Order: sequence, then structure tokens, then C-alpha cells
Amino acid sequence: MGIGNIGVPGLILIAVVVLVLFGRGKVSSLMGEVGKGITAFKKGVAEGKEELEDKSSEAARDVTPEESSDKDKV
Repeated sequence: MGIGNIGVPGLILIAVVVLVLFGRGKVSSLMGEVGKGITAFKKGVAEGKEELEDKSSEAARDVTPEESSDKDKV
């Protein structure tokens, strides 16, 4: 039996055991901390994407010197 074969009854049993061992208050505070961690992770990912987009837009700017641009040829 692998870990993928737990099923719903197994998950319920695990949840009950965790509640009995740690108590309701400890589990709820732990879940709150997990929620804060997930929020911070999502915020970090969003900031990382923005930073990458900013860097790629800076790299895509036209850096051709003005004396050799197409405007001078016409």
C-alpha cells in the first residue's frame, strides 16, 4: 500500500489523530501560520514576476546610437 492509496477514511483518521495529539487551538494557530506562509509565497512569486518583466522590458529598449539610426539615412 503506497501513500497514494490513503483515501478519504484514512485522511479523516489522520485529522482526528492530529486533533487529539495537538488540540484544537494549536492546530488552528498552525493552520493560520501555514496560510500566512502561502500568502507570503504568492506575494514573493508575484514580485519576482514583476522584476523579471521589468528586466526584460529594459533589455528590449532601443539602444541604437542616434548617429546611426534610420532617421539619418532618409
